[in-house]
Amino acid sequence: MSYAVKELFYSLQGEGRHAGRPAVFCRFTGCNLWSGREEDRARAFCRVCDTDFVGTEGPGGGVYQAARDLAARVRLLWPVDSGAQPYVVCTGGEPLLQLDAPLIAALHDAGFEVGLETNGTIAPPDGIDWICVSPKAGTELVARCGNELKLLYPQEGVDPSDYLNLAFGHFSLQPIDGRGLEVNTQLALRYCLKNPRWHLSLQIHKLLGIR
Repeated sequence: MSYAVKELFYSLQGEGRHAGRPAVFCRFTGCNLWSGREEDRARAFCRVCDTDFVGTEGPGGGVYQAARDLAARVRLLWPVDSGAQPYVVCTGGEPLLQLDAPLIAALHDAGFEVGLETNGTIAPPDGIDWICVSPKAGTELVARCGNELKLLYPQEGVDPSDYLNLAFGHFSLQPIDGRGLEVNTQLALRYCLKNPRWHLSLQIHKLLGIR
């Protein structure tokens, strides 16, 4: 299987429970909830995405013909002799359209702990070390267990309390970005204070001006 990648880059994880952790990000092209084109957003299942996952022209982007080739490119981005556990975040778009057992094995063979950021509509394969699911309104949640459930807030028709019976170790509430960010942040803050099983997740990479 080949892998279509939008971009590869080294930065800090900006969201959720691993916020601030250095990681290599592998952003796959494509998503099953939105084409990525603005003209299609009004008809998309997901209307809150803030990420460009169209094409393969980003740094490190391209079509990799083998899992070992992509894993080797990821390894080149991790600091040599860092003394820290190498960590790669597989994201998108929807990475589970492409992330498979051979690539997970190749990343493990390259020394990486493998993290996943998914919309939860596709069952993850075995072997992923950190699964973060971000449910979207109006979609069927297939991935109902993992390490973290990170919910964008507020979403019309979505009640955070409906997710607390699922088998996740952490629950994060993240304000939806855009023109309503200030209001959404206050709403998320108030919800977390009233419902302390939820932790507030802020996009610190945007606050810091990094990728």
